[in-house]
Amino acid sequence: MTPVLVSNDNKEAVFKMTFTADEFAEAINETYKANRHRFTVDGFRRGKAPRSIIERRYGAGIFFEDAIESLMSTGYGAALQQLDLDAVAVKDADFGMDKIEQGKDVTVTITVILEPKVEVKDYKGIEVERKVHTVTDADVDSELSILQKRNARMVTVDREAENGDTVILDYEGWCNGEKFEGGTAENQSLRIGSKTFIDGFEDQLIGAKAGDKKDVNVRFPKEYFEEKLQDQEAVFHCAIKEVKKEEIPELDDEFAKDVSEFDTLEELKADILAKKKESAAKAAEYDGKNNAIKALIDKTEFDIPRVMIENEMDSILQEFKQNLAYQGIPFEEYCKYLGKTEQEIRSGYEDDATNKIKGRLVSKAVASAEGIECSDEEFEEELKKMADQYQMELDKVRLAIGSGENAKMVRMDVIMQKAIDLVYANASFKDVEDTPDAQA
Repeated sequence: MTPVLVSNDNKEAVFKMTFTADEFAEAINETYKANRHRFTVDGFRRGKAPRSIIERRYGAGIFFEDAIESLMSTGYGAALQQLDLDAVAVKDADFGMDKIEQGKDVTVTITVILEPKVEVKDYKGIEVERKVHTVTDADVDSELSILQKRNARMVTVDREAENGDTVILDYEGWCNGEKFEGGTAENQSLRIGSKTFIDGFEDQLIGAKAGDKKDVNVRFPKEYFEEKLQDQEAVFHCAIKEVKKEEIPELDDEFAKDVSEFDTLEELKADILAKKKESAAKAAEYDGKNNAIKALIDKTEFDIPRVMIENEMDSILQEFKQNLAYQGIPFEEYCKYLGKTEQEIRSGYEDDATNKIKGRLVSKAVASAEGIECSDEEFEEELKKMADQYQMELDKVRLAIGSGENAKMVRMDVIMQKAIDLVYANASFKDVEDTPDAQA
């Protein structure tokens, strides 16, 4: 296949791809092999009719369209690479089907929409704010407190239940003189104050002890999911079986040994402090890079083809659907919960899609201005990161990426990140103290 550039006005490009007669003949033959089972010809078992018989019956061009699509599937990407075109969409494709003949070369004319090239100015010395957090002893104490609660144990107490205690109970729910479905449980664990039960239920267990029988009176919410129980009064006959409280371990060397690889509490504190500082530094860098790129975007002019935004919106939506699927949430149910259509949700991504595109364009522009490239060593390091992220063998990642368009995308990601790093390294920051809560 030989691609030839016809025109390029930096918004659209037209090029021709010529496939040799031999390449076309091979594609036709492979198409025949893949599709012959679809044809029924008298005198032959399904899938066994010779190609010449099928062509005689259905026409000489029966396999042309699929053969050209097969050639295009590999030829298009290769042509873009050879012509160094950053295409975002195919605007038009002229296959010249009425002129195609077996035994002759095939020429396809493609019109593509190009990714816009933007001009970035003064990308060094950008002045922006950056949120920073100075790690203190209070942050370490807070982390230790979390570790204490995480390693707390529940112990049975012989006293009346208090707020924060966990009660083990059996209960039966009755409404309008009838026991209702879903209102019965045995050995139910309930922490008082968790607000996981109907409003008012947990408060009425305060003061109960193991062995007590207690009726808990509640009113179901007007918007309760079970329509029959909406805004209805109910009584739960409860049998208290056990009262437990949370026992927090002491902060000492033994605690450090139990929860970490350290022998002393001071070593554990030092480790927490170091990790907190590292996390704060990464958060500050992340915020600084975002703000620097946003500032660069604000001072740059863009003329983004609509198709780029539409494609990015599709990509964001698809990623969101996958994340929901990982959580076991059907996208249709999510739409129903929000009371929105898929198109309404997709439309809400337009600003995010536009900003993502702008960020990529200015990063590429900086990379171009600075002559930034991705070395083979950097490419290999990126593949290793991908292997670790997806828990795959490195060789399998190499095979999946290959050396074509996917490899080009990986290299471009490395190049853009290096460009962002350059902008960040040359920016001027006004540091603003951030709180851990705001940082999280």
